[in-house]
Amino acid sequence: MTRTPAGRLFRTDTGHDLVLTRTFRAPAADVWASLTEPERTARWFGPWEGDAGPGRTIRVQMAYEEQQPWCEMRIDACEPSRRLAVSMVDDYGSWLLELSLTETDGTTELRFVQHLTSVEGIAEVGAGWEYYLDLLVASRDGSPRPEFDEYHPAMQPYYQGLVTSAG
Repeated sequence: MTRTPAGRLFRTDTGHDLVLTRTFRAPAADVWASLTEPERTARWFGPWEGDAGPGRTIRVQMAYEEQQPWCEMRIDACEPSRRLAVSMVDDYGSWLLELSLTETDGTTELRFVQHLTSVEGIAEVGAGWEYYLDLLVASRDGSPRPEFDEYHPAMQPYYQGLVTSAG
C-alpha cells in the first residue's frame, strides 16, 4: 500500500516544528483516552507505567520498535481532553512532543508537534511519526495495522524536501 506523507515543517525561534494531524469521528475525551490510558496506548505505541501527572516521569515501552525498549518520559503539561506535552531523552537525542485536540461537531483533530532543535534525521523521524499516528488510527477504527516498510524509506524524499522549503 502506498502511504501519502502529510507532515509539515515550520521554522520557529528555537529551531523547527514538525507538525502532523489526524482527524477522528469521535469526541475529544475518547481520543484523549487513546493518548493517555495505558491499555489504549499499548494498541498503537506501547504501554506505560507510573504515577502520571504534570512534572512527573513515567516509563513507556516503545512496543513497535526493535528490542521494544522502555524509556523514561516526562509529562511537561497535561490539560485533559485538550493538550499533552511530554519530553524524553534517548540514544537518538531529545524529544519534545506536544499533542493537542480540537473538537468540532463530534469530530476531533489531533495536532501532533515535535519541537526540533535540529532537522538532522528528519527523513526518518517524519516517516516514523506518520507510522505511529496511522497505528493510532488503526487501533481506533479497526483497519489493518500498517507495516513500517510502507513508510520508510518511501517517505524519506518528502521529509528531506521539507527541510529545503522551510529554510
